[in-house]
Amino acid sequence: MNRRDFVRATATTALSYQRIVGANDRVRMGFIGLGNRGDQVLDAFLEHGDNEVAAVCDLRDDYMDFAHKKSRANPAHFRDYRKLLELKTVDAVAIATPDHWHALMCVDACNAGKDVYVEKPLSLTVVEGRKMVEAARRNNRVTQVGVHRRSAPFCREAAEIIRTGGLGHVTMAASYNIRNEYPNGIGNPADSAPPPGVDWDLWLGPAPKVAFNPNRAFYRFRWFWNYSGGQVTNYGVHYLDMIQWSLGKDAPLSVTAIGGKYAVQDNREAPDTAEVLWEYPGGTIARFSQYSANGAPSNARNSEIEFRGTLGTLYLMAGAYELVPERINEAEVFARTPLDRQTERAQRSGAKASVQPRSLKGSADTAFHARNFLDCVKSRTACNCDIETGHRSTTAALIGNIAMRLKTHLQWDPVRERFTNSEAANQHLHYQYRSPWKIS
Repeated sequence: MNRRDFVRATATTALSYQRIVGANDRVRMGFIGLGNRGDQVLDAFLEHGDNEVAAVCDLRDDYMDFAHKKSRANPAHFRDYRKLLELKTVDAVAIATPDHWHALMCVDACNAGKDVYVEKPLSLTVVEGRKMVEAARRNNRVTQVGVHRRSAPFCREAAEIIRTGGLGHVTMAASYNIRNEYPNGIGNPADSAPPPGVDWDLWLGPAPKVAFNPNRAFYRFRWFWNYSGGQVTNYGVHYLDMIQWSLGKDAPLSVTAIGGKYAVQDNREAPDTAEVLWEYPGGTIARFSQYSANGAPSNARNSEIEFRGTLGTLYLMAGAYELVPERINEAEVFARTPLDRQTERAQRSGAKASVQPRSLKGSADTAFHARNFLDCVKSRTACNCDIETGHRSTTAALIGNIAMRLKTHLQWDPVRERFTNSEAANQHLHYQYRSPWKIS
């Protein structure tokens, strides 16, 4: 069974994916950003026959030509996304550009009356994220943030188990991004002229003006602070969203972090090693561990996330989860002395399992997320990861980066969306756009 057949078959397992529509019920889509992730998002939408690729936008003609060939349509081509948004033949857009462009494009799309699918991380700053939410609400737009686990059946089941008490009280949710990039990482290319035909000034947009460097563009941008938040926002948003969803929480109380470029020998700015800790209401710590100079597994199951509860542990892998029961000690913790070893051993061996282990295979394919977005565009209902949800999960990652860059412990007010114990940290909630770019 090929990937396209698999998605079509498994989509019938979820109620929201059972809708069958005709060609006259198509959503006319514009795709902005067609690089690595943009191409994957385009593929996800092409899995479904009820949308039409009406327009594509990118700074590279070869990317647009490639998208054109696979689109089964005759889309208009644009280098300037604002021209695409002027089209009356576009109902909705999918934005998969570098992170520093998400806010401007999303807000402009909402103001132009387009529904929006925007990739994660939602924004580069907390202030941007809130402005994106406001624009979507002001214009009554349907929005979906590309945290595709929200639409994956196995993730939805795992989150429900945790949220309804299947693990007891979860005290720790640990997540991991592990990839050995030592020693060369992304390399050390020299500054140079941009590739022929690439408008570097337009690529930079609101970001500070700097010379072109191959590592600052075309996927590797995410290792530089002006365009992305490193792996804390790249993978961390996925993991924090799953954690907040499973806990039934939408914001942490505080955050602390430490990390840096310790080993990898390249020109990145973001860390190769980091530990970020968030404290959530009700007594839960969330952790994101980034190890980019060592590739050893996170644990025996090599999971991306582990939820440790008083009744059991849930390990979430790519496409599956596993429940492991906890050994319950019905007596108080034993007062250990050299005279009581036999009693101590008996107490340890007498624990009882209270949760039955289970394993489930599934798919986190973005096609599920695209299906949900198309359905919601037609029904005008909230998507699985609407813009407020995506903003809250992105915000948690963004304030983690602020804590790491300042090497401090920060208290967070999720209503005012400001730190309560550091004005210096509050200065990092946004940055001054380069003229003439403005966000409304």
